[in-house]
Amino acid sequence: MNALTKKSSNNLSSPNTSGATRRDWLRGAAASVACGSLPWPSAANAEPPSKQSIKPKSVAAVLTAYEHGLHADVLIGKILEGWKQDGGPGPALKLASMYVDQFTDRDLARPMSKKYGVPIFDTIEKAVTVGGEHIPVEGVISIGEHGSYPSNSKGQVLHPRRRFFEAITDAFQKYGRVVPVFSDKHLGPVWSDAKWMYDRSREMNVPFMAGSSMTVGYRTPHISVPMGCELEAAVGIGYSGLDIYGSHALEFFQCHVERRKGAERGVKWVQCLQGDAVWRVLDDGLIPQAVFDAAIAAVPHQQRKMRESKQATLFLFQYQDGLLGAVFMLPEFAGGTSVGLKLKGQTQVLATRFDERTEPRYPHFAWLLKGIERMIHTGQPSYPVERTLLTSGILDRALTSRVRRNEKLLTPELAIHYQPVDYPHAPNPRLDSDPTQS
Repeated sequence: MNALTKKSSNNLSSPNTSGATRRDWLRGAAASVACGSLPWPSAANAEPPSKQSIKPKSVAAVLTAYEHGLHADVLIGKILEGWKQDGGPGPALKLASMYVDQFTDRDLARPMSKKYGVPIFDTIEKAVTVGGEHIPVEGVISIGEHGSYPSNSKGQVLHPRRRFFEAITDAFQKYGRVVPVFSDKHLGPVWSDAKWMYDRSREMNVPFMAGSSMTVGYRTPHISVPMGCELEAAVGIGYSGLDIYGSHALEFFQCHVERRKGAERGVKWVQCLQGDAVWRVLDDGLIPQAVFDAAIAAVPHQQRKMRESKQATLFLFQYQDGLLGAVFMLPEFAGGTSVGLKLKGQTQVLATRFDERTEPRYPHFAWLLKGIERMIHTGQPSYPVERTLLTSGILDRALTSRVRRNEKLLTPELAIHYQPVDYPHAPNPRLDSDPTQS
């Protein structure tokens, strides 16, 4: 993958206003499609819209691979077969086309294409144009996850997320139309690619969302973290691979801590610790033991000594406002993803975990698709892509620190400013709620 690094201000809240005439034209063409994030009202008492009141919007899908249980299945499959993938009600979206990078011996793309009359094209441009000479779709869902791709020396699987986004936006430039894009999971995965994707979305005014389904899925127990609260300490727990699940753990952590007073201004430094150094931060009081204990108690875990885990890893980082972030990756010990939070003035530590329900058909992806549906109908992201940009950068820098013998890395490039929004998580908003609400 190419690694093109673009120069830009550390404050990423303002788009780059320089560029060629073609980009200026695209800005004008996309002027009616704002890049901000809308607040989400409470959907608890909202009346469901009539089926006739909302016309489905067409989308193109750009996929690495499509098999049962893969992200393509539990996102795109819900467009084709309903929220529960049982043939019942689904989103106000219609799949117009697909591009599939790899066809496996368990491929579902071809049988689903035949069953639902959805054409598969051999290039991303053709998928975005549905084989024509203009862009008829009203959104693109890019799923650069799964499939067979190489890894780099840092252990990052080089999924083609930048290549997909580059081809999608090249088509926007060629045909003079911009539509919303969702990119699954973290950006990049390497920082230069993540930043390139973000910069291009800003330069072309592409309404852009990305990230983990964990931020909008079920949580157990329910905790209340008020917007504008003051946080004294925060600990995250993750499991499985550092790259593939580290992104989930960091986004789940970030969607809680971004609610603190002063919004988000980014991260000063990142360090990856392993071995005894992981536990020293607790022994030395750098991270409060009580907050760690609450976070680990929230997830299933092995009933043995944690410190015997040979794969324990800590992503340690400091925010611009001084808050210390700590995400413990404990693949041999923990069996889930959680966060513990100590709010100023409260004695009890708040803790919750991502409740990974599998039935019906991984429902947290229904709530991720609900946020995507809303963006495609309103033209505005449901929540800021900068959250995913920041966590992608933290993860890349942590994995870089790991291969550099746990060096602490200063990260001026991660001084990423954004304004969080109070977007809900499952079971809200209701899946049958009007995606045009604002």
